[in-house]
Amino acid sequence: MVVWVSTVAFEGVEARAVDVQVQVAPGMPGFAIVGLPDKAVSEAKERVRSALIASGLSLPPRRITINLAPADLPKEGSHFDLPIALGLMAAIGAVPEGSLDGCTVLGELALDGTIASVAGCLPAAVAAHARGHMLICPEACGAEAAWASADLPIVAPRSLIQIANHLKGVQVLARPRPGLPEADGPVGDLAEVRGQETAKRALEIAAAGGHNLLLSGPPGAGKSMLASRLPGILPPLEPRELLEVAMIRSIAGELAGGRLSDRRPFRAPHHSASMAALVGGGARPRPGEIALAHNGVLFLDELPEFSAQALDALRQPLESGEAVIARANHRLTYPARFQLVAAMNPCRCGGGDGGHACRRGPRCAADYQARVSGPLLDRIDLRLDVPSVTATDLMAPPPLEGSAAVAARVLDARRRQHARHAALGLKGSTLNAHLPVTAVGAVAEPDVAGRALLVDAANGLRLSARAYHRVLKTARTIADLDGADSVGRIHVAEALAYRAAPDRRAEAA
Repeated sequence: MVVWVSTVAFEGVEARAVDVQVQVAPGMPGFAIVGLPDKAVSEAKERVRSALIASGLSLPPRRITINLAPADLPKEGSHFDLPIALGLMAAIGAVPEGSLDGCTVLGELALDGTIASVAGCLPAAVAAHARGHMLICPEACGAEAAWASADLPIVAPRSLIQIANHLKGVQVLARPRPGLPEADGPVGDLAEVRGQETAKRALEIAAAGGHNLLLSGPPGAGKSMLASRLPGILPPLEPRELLEVAMIRSIAGELAGGRLSDRRPFRAPHHSASMAALVGGGARPRPGEIALAHNGVLFLDELPEFSAQALDALRQPLESGEAVIARANHRLTYPARFQLVAAMNPCRCGGGDGGHACRRGPRCAADYQARVSGPLLDRIDLRLDVPSVTATDLMAPPPLEGSAAVAARVLDARRRQHARHAALGLKGSTLNAHLPVTAVGAVAEPDVAGRALLVDAANGLRLSARAYHRVLKTARTIADLDGADSVGRIHVAEALAYRAAPDRRAEAA
């Protein structure tokens, strides 16, 4: 007899159905797992054997074969332990025959028979609901799985004995409740930033349109402080965005207690991060920082200190909104529609005044800035010099306008973008930064004076086609913040001022 138990295998954030086929047949005693298992899955037989012994059961001296179908799909992770164990228990009569029909099962077993938490429980719950199945998962993952749907039947046992008693009708386990919303920590206010009014304006434009931003200035100018204030002016996640972010965090094992938050992600990896850490991958592929920043912000401080290979790997995701990890036998795709905010010093010495003044001349700055490739810079809409803060700025009274007022303008601008996208029937992201090229003319076409300025500036600054369209998108966002229906010369001029290199801004005026 062959017992079938349903589980899942993860491909990106998608949970693909996998059948665990268990056969206990006469023959030489043995325990084999087939179906492209990785090391963690192959070691499941020892965990399963010990967990069954700890639960008062023993495997018969027969030939045990476990097939994970489809056999050509790689199987990775420890969540196959529980479906294998329950399949064996059904095969030897420890649980009723047919009690596992219509169930999707996942969980890792400890040697004492308890069931440990696993990553990816939320995508598995969504897949189980789509298939009309009940979900059996670890108790520690029950609160996370409960967010998938209120109509999804969920059983979250603590041990093999509990789930066996539940399947036999001896003990009834209650459906877990969704985890409480995550308590968001305090976010810095823009009112705490002294001076840097131009940088605050650029931050507001970046937040309103989802534009990429580069802040360049000497140490201590407030670049990191400005970037850390960005979450405070971004609108909360929409329900669809919240589910996408939660599923990625679940795959990465960062959704402890099933606690969700409507605050947009803000990821700030160290500059020593590898390409696999940023984009994703590794021996066992996992989502990288750009996927974890989906629908949020990726902040790269000390941008030139990152490896050139890691930075250039960001170029394609910035355009497509996806992180693609290709292997010889499979291909994974994670959503990665993030907003890039970067900060850097003008040169290795700092490039400021006083103790940070550069003593090596222009070549120091040229060599340092050359670490960031031109194609990556071409994808950054707003590039801004952040000057040193003077003592007068520090002693001045705090500004009257804080993050709440800026956040209200940002939300209003995003609502205008959403309404415009809906009227035009555009799909996907509604932010100006993500406008398809085919829609730029209809959405961001400037008036006659603005078009003339843009043509002159494009020729003088030798803007690429990508840069030309990004200037238009930025100008459209500036017009949205002003409440204007059309893009005027003043909007184009401000967008060009942020786009042009410091020594060439005069040509754009």
